[in-house]
Amino acid sequence: MKPRVRFAPSPTGFLHIGGARTALFNWLYARHTGGTFVLRIEDTDTARNTQAAVDVILNGLRWLGLNWDEGPLTSDATGPVKGDYGPYFQSQRKDKYRLRVEALLSRGLAYEQDGAIKFRMTREPIVIQDLVVGDVERKLTDREEQDPDFVIVRSDGEPVFHLVNVVDDLEMNITHVIRGEDHLSNTSKHIALFRAFGVQPPKYAHIPLILNPDGTKMSKRDQGALLTAYMEGGYLPEAVVNYLCLLSWSPKDNREKIRLEEVIERFDLPQILRANARFDHAKLLWLQGEYARELRDDRFYELCVHALARAGIDTNRFPVEYVKAALDTCKGKIKLFTELPAYAGFYFKDSVDYDPDSAKKHFVPENRPRLEKLRDAYARQEPFEAAHLEAVLKNVAGELGVKAAVLVHPTRLACTGNPAGPSLYHLLEVLGKERVLQRLDRALASF
Repeated sequence: MKPRVRFAPSPTGFLHIGGARTALFNWLYARHTGGTFVLRIEDTDTARNTQAAVDVILNGLRWLGLNWDEGPLTSDATGPVKGDYGPYFQSQRKDKYRLRVEALLSRGLAYEQDGAIKFRMTREPIVIQDLVVGDVERKLTDREEQDPDFVIVRSDGEPVFHLVNVVDDLEMNITHVIRGEDHLSNTSKHIALFRAFGVQPPKYAHIPLILNPDGTKMSKRDQGALLTAYMEGGYLPEAVVNYLCLLSWSPKDNREKIRLEEVIERFDLPQILRANARFDHAKLLWLQGEYARELRDDRFYELCVHALARAGIDTNRFPVEYVKAALDTCKGKIKLFTELPAYAGFYFKDSVDYDPDSAKKHFVPENRPRLEKLRDAYARQEPFEAAHLEAVLKNVAGELGVKAAVLVHPTRLACTGNPAGPSLYHLLEVLGKERVLQRLDRALASF
């Protein structure tokens, strides 16, 4: 039987980056082995679970490109699914849990106590044969020695995680459970339940935790802990996926940028590293810049236009060729698309606001006649193209007996409002003579 793996998140309203990595490793193993990747929603906590919270999970997985072979197609627990092992929402599987509990009760493997139902846990140590961690012998703790049995159905009738997790894995024919190492302590209970149901447990692979740069456990409040931070922060999904692959897995040749097709070809569970992974924001940002630089023009334009629109900048007011020419000056210069409005928003504004510190430094009396001389030279220049504009500026600087930078800085500030940005001569060409002269005149009036 080919491997069947699953990602079984609880809809808490966010998707942790650790959960995203767990989903990715399950997806990679399914793709590597030709197996099946199942999405199952553990929504038994009715007080917290909403359709909106499920949407966060579905949208996050789709953004990452982690298409599932079986599972829900929408956030509606009673909505359409694909696969033969549904329902894929635990809230819709209560009859299955009830039948399994009745079977345990009838065989004396579970019993009622104070309105709850408890499972008779074996008193013998259980060896967990883990594909990542190795063999782990789990003995009862001193407290468990006194009462090793554990609740599988609460007094309010709700089945607990240990039961539903095992029943679902059993009935969905899950062959490999790939999950965070924080679940390792639960696994002896799960193995005991599988055996009580008369079946062999799946193979387990507990993957290391993701830590903050300082070595502390990453919580949902920490920087970069939630996937939405990357979805809304201007990151490319392929850069995030590439980086998540490197958290506790390595292609063994010290490469960091690696095509997903090659990861699928190489990925296997024994290669997963044992050490916890520290999240390196600088490395992710570097990968983001590499992927952004290599984007096809059409996708680069699309992502730029969306980023500008989210910042309230409407590019539809301008000719398509002007928009493309403006964005071409930004490719390879920005890493995050959220940087674009500040970097290149000046192309799409009727007037610009000047950076105060730069204006204080460059809009000074001695620069006024210099900028006027350059303005007049640009007014006479045809064609208004980058190479010619550079030559004109350097010629004017020579006539004035100053370095080119003396003219470059106030010209850039006048035309963009910023002290840095795209290549000056190329941005002047894109803006065109009329806009450039207007902006120079406005700047001169503010001296």
